[in-house]
Amino acid sequence: MNTFINKLEEGIISLLLASMTFLVFVEVVMRFGFNIGLMWSQELTLLLSGWLVMFGVSYGIKVGSHIGVDALVKLFPSNVRRAVGIFAICLCLVYCGLFLIGSWTYLGKLKQIGIHLEDIPVPKWIANSILFGGMIMLVVRLLDLLWSVIKGRAEGFKLLDEAKESMYLAQKEGTALDGDDE
Repeated sequence: MNTFINKLEEGIISLLLASMTFLVFVEVVMRFGFNIGLMWSQELTLLLSGWLVMFGVSYGIKVGSHIGVDALVKLFPSNVRRAVGIFAICLCLVYCGLFLIGSWTYLGKLKQIGIHLEDIPVPKWIANSILFGGMIMLVVRLLDLLWSVIKGRAEGFKLLDEAKESMYLAQKEGTALDGDDE
């Protein structure tokens, strides 16, 4: 089941990115090639990018692609790193809770008022529902990560280590340059 959800999430992200790219391409060709355009393309592109970001945030937690500053935390022993990880995840969950409350209130008011998008005949609360849905996905990922830290399978966020990657690339480049001297 987890594999199905992961594949579904990856498929949705791919579909959103491909749709945005295609829509922008068509709009550019129509504007500069035929001097006409689609009135609704900019609004739809912005909505698709918002949905992409919200899906991407959740996916980034799963695959560990978020950038973090954990140089100080890495100096501590494993149990302290886990405690810091638990604290950080709990802070993220509090933030998500606040965002969930705010987005639920916002979407409720949009639905109550009955506002539609400017160029597309869709209620604005439906188009912006990713605010709430994206935070739910993020909460699920954070709770899964929290459980992994509590069970000892992880110490905290899986973060992209840019410093290590930069040093690797610098050493690789230095090795390539040293080979050119001969």
